[in-house]
Amino acid sequence: MLTLRKAAILAASLSLACATPAFADDAYPVEPGDYVSVSMISIDDGHDLDYLNYLSGLWRRNQDYAKAQGWITGYEILSNDDKRPGEPDLYLVVRFKNFADTAEGKRRSDLMRAQMKMTDAEMQAASADRAKYRHQMGSQLLRALVWKK
Repeated sequence: MLTLRKAAILAASLSLACATPAFADDAYPVEPGDYVSVSMISIDDGHDLDYLNYLSGLWRRNQDYAKAQGWITGYEILSNDDKRPGEPDLYLVVRFKNFADTAEGKRRSDLMRAQMKMTDAEMQAASADRAKYRHQMGSQLLRALVWKK
């Protein structure tokens, strides 16, 4: 599943590269900044603490490791305090400068697996346990536009 997600992100980045204005023209007051991946998460009633404990443990360690490696520039959790029907409870936000090519992606996966000290089977089992109360409603890939200096 992670491989399919990586392939989808790569495809999205290629389409964004074609769809994003060049911004090289001096007329544009902005230029492309970080990519921003936003995951929309719904949590079943009574399981907020279960999921927040996961986020504060394994998820946070992984994000801190990725940031220390320079793979991401930041991450955060946003709570949907005025949730309407059909909206997620949380937004998981991860920012990064660029996409890894295939070789770099494999290298990062190997390093992350060693960091986590888990096999693929163990990671899949942990994901299945969370799926009992945590549901990914969707995700978006955005790109920040930053003011030119």
